[in-house]
Amino acid sequence: MPCPWLPTVSERLEPSVTRRHGKERGAAFYHDALCYAQSQWLHGKPAQAILQLNKAWMARLDAAPEFPPPYRALVWLLHRAGTGEFGFVGNPPRHFQHLATRMSGPDAVVRSCRAWICFHLATVAMEGMGYDRDGVQLAREGIWIPGWDQALQQLRHLGGPGEAGEAEAAMAVARTHRT
Repeated sequence: MPCPWLPTVSERLEPSVTRRHGKERGAAFYHDALCYAQSQWLHGKPAQAILQLNKAWMARLDAAPEFPPPYRALVWLLHRAGTGEFGFVGNPPRHFQHLATRMSGPDAVVRSCRAWICFHLATVAMEGMGYDRDGVQLAREGIWIPGWDQALQQLRHLGGPGEAGEAEAAMAVARTHRT
């Protein structure tokens, strides 16, 4: 079953679909990353699909994209993948914790903020499924996890138009449609 929050794909895509953009991270890259996420999901690779969503959040968009920021796509994937019956998903809360604390390069602050938003979405969507945060990293590195409200406020300030609203909509779904 395809994710309704991602573009429809008619064929299995390869990594070249995003690599062909080189360092260009515009609208075409964004769309291709979302398409590749859908392709990975449809071929039983939920962890890889999530990694492609990470790529989509790297895009620099000048105008509103055809597909909104993929927060609801992430929650949709997590609700289905958390049981493991759709393939290896890894540990999404831990993944996003590590991503948020290791961000570098262009737009690192907003990308880290997005990763914290995704951390909270994953934590809520996968509650009770045995996916935990990395307590060793938190203690060893003295990391403080920003709360949902703080991360959302930062996203309102740094994110694209309407992005914080998309994150809020995704959290509403995460809270009400747990499987």
